[in-house]
Amino acid sequence: MRHAFRILNVFTVEGDRLSGNPLCVFEDARELGEADMQKLARQLNLSETTFILPPTREGATARVRIFTPGYEMPFAGHPTLGTAHVVRALGGSSSLVLETNAGNVPVTAEGDMWTLRTARPPTTRKVAASRAELAQMLSLPDDAVCDEPLWVNTGVEQLVIPIRSPAHVRAAKPVVALIERHGYSETRQEAMAYLWARDGATIVVRFFFTQQGAVIEDPATGSACANLGGFLLATGNPVPIAATLSQGEAIGRPSQLGLRVDADRSIYVTGSVIELGRGTLEL
Repeated sequence: MRHAFRILNVFTVEGDRLSGNPLCVFEDARELGEADMQKLARQLNLSETTFILPPTREGATARVRIFTPGYEMPFAGHPTLGTAHVVRALGGSSSLVLETNAGNVPVTAEGDMWTLRTARPPTTRKVAASRAELAQMLSLPDDAVCDEPLWVNTGVEQLVIPIRSPAHVRAAKPVVALIERHGYSETRQEAMAYLWARDGATIVVRFFFTQQGAVIEDPATGSACANLGGFLLATGNPVPIAATLSQGEAIGRPSQLGLRVDADRSIYVTGSVIELGRGTLEL
């Protein structure tokens, strides 16, 4: 049986078709089982692959299941925006609700610029490691972590680490053994670190995660952008908040993300989506 898919880039920069974070979206997954979805995600080997299904919850336009090459994600930013782009192309509108395993996510568009609102309010918990230990984990000076880090969850949990300067963010080189020790999330059964520092009007960010014993860097991480909003709320920053995030330059995939936190403390993530092509796979 043939299964139609589309290849997109999400969080692209100024119309550059080969910027942002790649995504594959399968248009109709009704004939695919969970094992098939996981195998297809492993075959494509992108950071995430998504599968569109009929909704099961009231108010949802479509259901989306999100798979990395190794496991299913309850929520992720660039897959949500990219899948919304495909749902609209298949006959949907520019205002829709995607059903994820983390909850219903409202998504709207102005042209090809898509915005999601997080599925849930942020929750946080303290980090066991010291600032110096986290700095050593990143091969940075002991004073490079400039404030208290937090575990933050607006749909998927991540370790958010404030860094003293953009230069330190750019210089970070995670140590596998240390990120597995200090950055491991029991809820995700994965280790990660999200680094951020202000650079004038922009926030420079990098996201590292482990996969099969190696540290991988993500080009653009919408869920972590949302969690940064949760971090800023938890640490007393006044609302509303608006910021532009720069990510992916270190791995040759420049990406731009928009973060907004409204006065009611709702968190939004915005990014541009470009479709590169489409095709079919036969199983």
